[in-house]
Amino acid sequence: MPSTICGSCLCGKARFSLTGDYAAFFLCYCSRCRKDTGSAHAANIFVRAASLIWQGNTDTINTYNHDNCRHVKSFCTHCGSALPTQIDSTTALVPAGSLDEEPPIPAGAKIFFADRADWVDPDAPTFDGFPPQQS
Repeated sequence: MPSTICGSCLCGKARFSLTGDYAAFFLCYCSRCRKDTGSAHAANIFVRAASLIWQGNTDTINTYNHDNCRHVKSFCTHCGSALPTQIDSTTALVPAGSLDEEPPIPAGAKIFFADRADWVDPDAPTFDGFPPQQS
């Protein structure tokens, strides 16, 4: 039996629950995903046979479909947070960061990695918080 997971936008105006079979979790480095997230990659979970249920008012949810491709993004018009998008009758795309708990599956692949930005450096130092101040 599929589990239920909840999510929301940053301001909390858009809230949802999701029940379904988790098909894939990709970190996408394509230029469109970089542009719409403002970061190095998008983190998207694809859910099969999804039951995406919005709670409360859905007036702040908007969806952008990029021309001539499959790129789509739903977002809160109040805070700008990425939100799930029902792709078709059997599949939903869920931004992993919109979940209120850890994603139910690990990221399975980095896709379009050859298209990553030149500034993505896998060897950059890692810190658990802000880096130490430079003097």
